[in-house]
Amino acid sequence: MNIQSAINKEIFIPRDERMLVAVEVWRRKRKRMSFLLSGTKPHYATFICVSVTNTRPHQLLITKVKKFSGSPTFTRRTQWTVEQLKQVNGINPNKDSPEFDLVFDNAVDQWVAGSSAEKCIFVQILYNACQTHLEGKSGSIRKSGKLGKLGRQKRGAHSEVGDGSTDSSPASGSRTLLARRKSYVPPKQTEFINCQSKLTGDACTMNLVIYRCKAFLNHMKKMMIANQIQSPGRCQLGQRATGSTEGNVVHRMNVALGERGDRLTRAEDKTLYVMHKAQQFADTAHKLALKYK
Repeated sequence: MNIQSAINKEIFIPRDERMLVAVEVWRRKRKRMSFLLSGTKPHYATFICVSVTNTRPHQLLITKVKKFSGSPTFTRRTQWTVEQLKQVNGINPNKDSPEFDLVFDNAVDQWVAGSSAEKCIFVQILYNACQTHLEGKSGSIRKSGKLGKLGRQKRGAHSEVGDGSTDSSPASGSRTLLARRKSYVPPKQTEFINCQSKLTGDACTMNLVIYRCKAFLNHMKKMMIANQIQSPGRCQLGQRATGSTEGNVVHRMNVALGERGDRLTRAEDKTLYVMHKAQQFADTAHKLALKYK
């Protein structure tokens, strides 16, 4: 069981929530406390998780989870709703980087992920979850308005079929719905700034697959380095053979991933070229239609 599955099973499933993504982070600017020694390092791991409730109406939540050294369990520290998340700052819109900021109503957290791929996966899934949550809220408001209108029509039909007595309930229901619409405050949308367009654009499914492959490769490299450090007494010949084999596998996967990214880039360029030609053709057809009309 990997770390994300363990966090979901221990923290979110007992609370009737479903975790969407989790990323291990470190602070870029560590908070200093005068009563602590300056050379001490925190003996815990921090994870930022995005989850959604299973009960309706669904709520999108951002949770800070920690795991202290020597403890087999995870601890839920702080939790925010998506309405409290004001801004997500990707720091650098021109290239992949592991740094990002989360700006809440009452806090600003500056984080560094384990790799740029893990950060990109987190930002992309968070963006899609925010869009889905906002569309769901807007749809529920429109649905309640349609149901209220249908109910008023049915009540009006029943009053006409009856003995001719008038009822003021449709008018009062209309006034109640009008007051509810006036008092309705649209949900606040989280602002994503300095994020690459491929993380917040439409064609992001393939990018998510590529970033997952990169994160997997980074995880494999870390495991290889950790195994080499933990077992220095092995035979050097065996180490060279194993290292060369694993290195060749990683190299081939990197080459295949790079070729797939190049093909995706060429496909996007061709799509933009075709869209440009189609727009030119549409403009020309429109001008001819106006000329010979």
